[in-house]
Amino acid sequence: MAFPKNFLWGAASSATQIEGAWNEDGKCPSIWDVAGKHIENGQDCHTACDHYHRYKEDVALMKELGLKSYRFSVNWCRIMPEKGKVDPKGLAFYKNLTEELRAAGIEPLVTLYHWDLPVWADKEGGWKNPKIVEWFLAYVQTVVEALSDQVRYWMTFNEPQVFIMSAYVLGNFAPFQHAILSYKNCLRNMLLAHGKAILLIREAAKTTPKIGIAMAATTYIPDSEDEEGLRDAAERTFTSTVGEGSNGLYMDPIALGKPSKMLRRKLSAEDLKIISAPIDFIGVNVYQPANPLFKDSHYQADGLPKSMLGWVIDGRCLYWTIRQYYERYHLPIMVTENGMANPDAIGSDGLVHDEVRTTFLKEFLRGLKRAVDEGIPVVGYQHWSIMDNFEWCSGYGPRFGLIHVDYETQKRTIKESAKYYAAVIASNGEKL
Repeated sequence: MAFPKNFLWGAASSATQIEGAWNEDGKCPSIWDVAGKHIENGQDCHTACDHYHRYKEDVALMKELGLKSYRFSVNWCRIMPEKGKVDPKGLAFYKNLTEELRAAGIEPLVTLYHWDLPVWADKEGGWKNPKIVEWFLAYVQTVVEALSDQVRYWMTFNEPQVFIMSAYVLGNFAPFQHAILSYKNCLRNMLLAHGKAILLIREAAKTTPKIGIAMAATTYIPDSEDEEGLRDAAERTFTSTVGEGSNGLYMDPIALGKPSKMLRRKLSAEDLKIISAPIDFIGVNVYQPANPLFKDSHYQADGLPKSMLGWVIDGRCLYWTIRQYYERYHLPIMVTENGMANPDAIGSDGLVHDEVRTTFLKEFLRGLKRAVDEGIPVVGYQHWSIMDNFEWCSGYGPRFGLIHVDYETQKRTIKESAKYYAAVIASNGEKL
């Protein structure tokens, strides 16, 4: 089966990771702007890729690669530098960006929250404070009114598992707190913010919206493809340790209107009605399978390649994530992130020969094609990332980009993997 004619071949980014201009035009600091000692090598996101000033150059490169779509996030701190105060300069940047994308024939896909919580909100408790729901909705209302004439695709949150579990329990992501007793409250606040944002977008959008959420969708590869093997893998994906901390815990209330055991006493029937407001697709962010993360005895990770971050590269996990999510929730799937980190460098010939990423793309895109061939409704694929960028606490060492960025000069160089991906896009997946 061929890829759909309107398949959204694209690439992704997030505001904090590429924009820079951290204190320009009225923007307030986010929790990542003040992360300080938590960032490797004393680095920060204050300049990043300077996309704020170079967005036209970057969109031109996207057009050169033939991208059909581009997933980016809006930085809450640019829109509302103070509680209740809207910054017109921040809105203007994103209006200009979406118009530039439209002019280039690229579909803008907007993520409303990709971890850049304003410091002013953090000081009042952040996601621990139930008032954050109303703060978030005021921000969403402003963005939707400003951009929905150009934007049809919306994602409420990116990887809530990370900005709640890692940020408020494990304490290894901003705002670096160990507030385990507040975990369920944070989760409830996020889920309600998601559901209410969906209702708001559908009411306020100027064009008919397509709404989803991007999940850190770590799933198990089955030991065998017989009935028992498939059932066991899916069960572990959604109800085991990884599920309770990720897939089932977060997605079941959203897509099924059912809470997991952990949340049964936390979510009322009215809460669940709001949280399960219908969505149009589920975004899955896929990097590696769950099996080696949880020391599954049947999975053989030895001998498999790893990225520079130590993540196991097993292309089968993209197919199984798509399939397991679709079979459980029966909603169209968009691959909202998929990529690998590598220490790429420009060679003596002026090119970036990142064969390892090209191999990664070939392997993972075969899994994508298998899902499409089986009739699963996959609406798009967004490679992570469009360009090398600020990789959160890891700073600028890991490079995920299709485009190389020299952080000293901000020079962009299209990598060899990007040229392969451009050929795939031009053939609508026929050249896999």
